[in-house]
Amino acid sequence: MQPAMRASRVVVAVLLSWSWLVAGWAQSAAEDDARIKELKGVLDSLKYQQGEVDLKGGLAHLKLPEKLRYLGPADAEKVLVQIWGNPPMGEKPLGLIIPEGMSPVEDNAWAVIVQYEENGYVKDDDAAKINYTELLIKMQKSAQEANKERIKEGYPSVELVGWATPPRYDAQAKKLYWAKELKFGDASESTLNYNIRILGRRGVLVLNAVANMSQLAEIEQATPGILSAVEFKDGHRYADFNASTDKVASYGLAALVAGGVLAKTGFFKVLLAALLAGKKFVIVGVVALAGFVKKLFGGRKE
Repeated sequence: MQPAMRASRVVVAVLLSWSWLVAGWAQSAAEDDARIKELKGVLDSLKYQQGEVDLKGGLAHLKLPEKLRYLGPADAEKVLVQIWGNPPMGEKPLGLIIPEGMSPVEDNAWAVIVQYEENGYVKDDDAAKINYTELLIKMQKSAQEANKERIKEGYPSVELVGWATPPRYDAQAKKLYWAKELKFGDASESTLNYNIRILGRRGVLVLNAVANMSQLAEIEQATPGILSAVEFKDGHRYADFNASTDKVASYGLAALVAGGVLAKTGFFKVLLAALLAGKKFVIVGVVALAGFVKKLFGGRKE
């Protein structure tokens, strides 16, 4: 073959490759533009509330401090599913609590997911007997065992590094809170899972915040305001329990911390599966879109 002919074929091959790259980039840019439009539409539709808010038809209420806002069930589902990429849920959460001035698509975004589990009156008589150091060791062993199945199914491993904040129980307010440090696969930064449980007459209000470990101090600072903001209403409080008519849960505080009960039904079956899978669901959703959104809303620079 003549050198000139070989050279011309090389040029044609390069041009074809370049045209395919350009076509692929154009398709990607079109998809990005469609996603931008979708995200902006969702963000513009969110209706933030402040001050006092009723939950679940009078079951409980929020009295939010100035620096916190609330999104109702429908808007909370929009954030969880349409923005953070969670699968659709059978039962909507009661809402989201999000800091004022923070958008769900920001790199440092975090929110508290609010839900209610009506599994009965949780006795707290084991509060003083729980050895949280021993409980953590058991939880870590369980996570290690579960990793075998996760890896087998193609999911990254999840390491329970330890308590980011050891469990604390306020016996007067009937509020339990703690935080775990989790590491997914070979991720460079650990994930913070902050948990709050508020005991009521027939069940538990469950609040979960998920963020990066670097945001622990920020969430710890907001925790007192969140704890004081959420209360059961009269007739649903822990003190309203009627032993002759009300169901007693089959577990205590230790099980709430260990998390085994969360796998039983509804939303928390999805939540626990997401946590264990380490996929782009609730447990990592608040940061999963960070780079993507920074590119889209910060202007395309490349």
